[in-house]
Amino acid sequence: MQTHAAKRVEIIIEAPMESRLTDALENAGVTGFTVLPVLGGSGRSGRWTREGQVGRAGMVAVICLIRPDRLDALLDAAFGVVERHIGVVSVTDTQVVRAERF
Repeated sequence: MQTHAAKRVEIIIEAPMESRLTDALENAGVTGFTVLPVLGGSGRSGRWTREGQVGRAGMVAVICLIRPDRLDALLDAAFGVVERHIGVVSVTDTQVVRAERF
């Protein structure tokens, strides 16, 4: 089966910012993403849990798989939201089997 190059972008952000982030992504032309709850973790400030330091709302992970030529627009949109809030953006190379979906 043939695979095609894509980018996987994962954005972890405070849950109350989810709709602002997903709206910004859609306005930038991103047609698909997945939102997952984040239960806890460890970062620059140490360990945290959903019930603890981050607040009751917690964090979410927004995952996007996109064509490489759309990466800059997505990152510009994401950074416009993340820069003022707790959040992490990561980009990795990946392969997809149905390129027409992205």
